[in-house]
Amino acid sequence: MNTFKSWLISSYFFIAVGLTSPIMYVIALMIRIITYPFDRRLRLLHLFTCFWASMYTYIMPPWKIKVEGREKFRKDVAYMVVCNHQSLLDILVNFRLYTHFKFVSKIEIFRIPFIGWNMVLNRYIKLKRGDKQSIEQMMKVAAERLEEGSSVLFYPEGTRSETGQFRAFKPGAFMLAKEKKVPILPMVVSGTREALPKKSFDYHGVHKIWLRVLDEIPYERFADMNVEDVAEMVRNIMLEAYEKLEKERRAAKI
Repeated sequence: MNTFKSWLISSYFFIAVGLTSPIMYVIALMIRIITYPFDRRLRLLHLFTCFWASMYTYIMPPWKIKVEGREKFRKDVAYMVVCNHQSLLDILVNFRLYTHFKFVSKIEIFRIPFIGWNMVLNRYIKLKRGDKQSIEQMMKVAAERLEEGSSVLFYPEGTRSETGQFRAFKPGAFMLAKEKKVPILPMVVSGTREALPKKSFDYHGVHKIWLRVLDEIPYERFADMNVEDVAEMVRNIMLEAYEKLEKERRAAKI
């Protein structure tokens, strides 16, 4: 990839983000003020946020994004949603689902002007890595979001994979699924690591990016399992689906 071309396209992307974020935040703030009295779960605000986040993928034609299975989100069902994690792009791609959820993100992202402030407006869930008190607070808030009827999105690997290989799954998402007796909805994403690798903000050319929602795992299926076994079961399901998705994506024509 030509270095100047890469720099030019990366600059275009981040300038677009910088110019549009203040405007989009003002709109989000207005939506929050107007709708909060009758939309306590902030569904409309989240739907706008889905558009805002997705807009940054629409303006990058080299990212060929395909989303499959969004219809598997049943209306008015609170899910524990889990997805593999390869890149900062993952959450932008997840927002292309245009379905309601609250997601868990490291606390530093909430401090980013406009984008992070909008995450606060949406009552997304903060986490300070390695901080026991923060982890306990995150679990408490996530449980509250499930109780109010909102799905919660976790990246159970805890951090992005630099190689694409699945890390061991942390237990938090599965503890909550058992505690609140909610179904688990796994998803797998492929191609984001190549489009925007960890520790990189450069443009890396044309890439196919696929997100696939898998079949839900009803609570009854794991009600009598311990948390570690639930985590391993879900990881195996996702790993098999990911390997299949990788083959299909790589074989597909752009």
